[in-house]
Amino acid sequence: MTTIRPTDSAVERLRRLRSLAWLLDNSIPLPGGWRIGLDALIGLVPGIGDAIGAVLSAFIINEARVLGAPRSVLVRMAINVLIETVIGAIPFAGDLFDAAYKANAKNVALLERYQLDPTGSRRSSRAFVFFFSLALILFVLAMIALPVLIVVALVQLF
Repeated sequence: MTTIRPTDSAVERLRRLRSLAWLLDNSIPLPGGWRIGLDALIGLVPGIGDAIGAVLSAFIINEARVLGAPRSVLVRMAINVLIETVIGAIPFAGDLFDAAYKANAKNVALLERYQLDPTGSRRSSRAFVFFFSLALILFVLAMIALPVLIVVALVQLF
């Protein structure tokens, strides 16, 4: 794993990442105090908009890797981007979700938390990844079991 050398400016990198996350998630004020970013606007482009947003978000994850974030934090960041990208691909409702979820701001906050409390951040990220993976496995099992149960119920009717 590549880590940042003491002569490099981790503080400067974090400042740039914070600015990028703000641009992507919060830079455009809306009436009522709401804010959206360029990521939400890019996501409106059918087919490619959410993919472009995911690539921009991947830059933040890569910078976290360069800054020495552990795998558990990086996976948690990737899950945030995955959630935003997959749900954001749903027409209209996904665009609203994309504007509200703000994965980039969440990821920079995760990186900053890791910088301040590496042990606590690593522990909470591992727990999150474990429970997310467990929930995903249970969801997949339910998606497999539901059709089987429906077929069994239909067979029993005849």
